[in-house]
Amino acid sequence: MHIGSAITVLRHCLLALVLAGAWAGAPVAAQEITPPADIAAAALSALGLQDTASEARVDPALRLAACSTALAAASTGPRTVQVACNDTPGWRLYVPVRVSRQAAVAVLTRPLAAGEAITAGDVAVRQRGIGSADAGMLVDPAQVVGRTATRALAPGAPLADADVAQGRLLQRGDPVVLVSRSGGIEVRMPGRALGRAAPGGTVAVENTGSRRIVRGRLVGDGVVEVVR
Repeated sequence: MHIGSAITVLRHCLLALVLAGAWAGAPVAAQEITPPADIAAAALSALGLQDTASEARVDPALRLAACSTALAAASTGPRTVQVACNDTPGWRLYVPVRVSRQAAVAVLTRPLAAGEAITAGDVAVRQRGIGSADAGMLVDPAQVVGRTATRALAPGAPLADADVAQGRLLQRGDPVVLVSRSGGIEVRMPGRALGRAAPGGTVAVENTGSRRIVRGRLVGDGVVEVVR
C-alpha cells in the first residue's frame, strides 16, 4: 500500500475511535431520562394526593435513566414515598411530600387582640389549604364563637384549638386567688399573675402576702391552683 494511502486510512480509524469515545461519554439524551414530573406524580399518587395542593419535592435537575415499565411507588411514611424503576439495572429514590388538602375551615374576618372575645360577626367559613400538621384546625364557627383569643390573630388565617380558649384570658398583673391543696386541706391566698394564660394553662404567680413566686394552673376565672 502506498504510504500516503496508509496514512489516510489510519487517520480515518483514529477519527472513528475518537467519535466512539465521545459518544460513550456523552450525557444521556433527553428522551432517555425519567422526567422529574413523572417521579413527583407517582409519589403523590401513592399517597392518594394527586388531586390536592400537595407537593412532591423532586429536584427538577435530577437525571435518572428512563424506565421501560411503569414507575413503582410505595409509601414509607405519612410524608415519604419510595419511587423505583424495576428495570435491570434500575434505581430507587425517596421522595418527601408536603401534604396539603383544601378544606372548609373557620377563619376570622378581622384582627383580634389577645384576650378579646370572638363574636359571630368575627368568623366566616373559607376554603384553605390544610397540611398534615393542621389536624387541630376548627371547621365550625360554633366552635369559635364565645371563646377568647389566646394571642393576637390576623384575619383570614385558619383557626386552631390553641388559638382560642373557653373563658377569660388571664393577663399579666391581674389579681388572682391562689389555691393550694395538700392532704385534704385547701388554702386560699391572694396573688398576682406574672404572665398571661388561657384557661387550663400554667402561669407564674406572686403570692402578694409572702412575695413568693409559684407556678399554677388557671382552673377558673381568676383562680390559679398551685402546681406541685
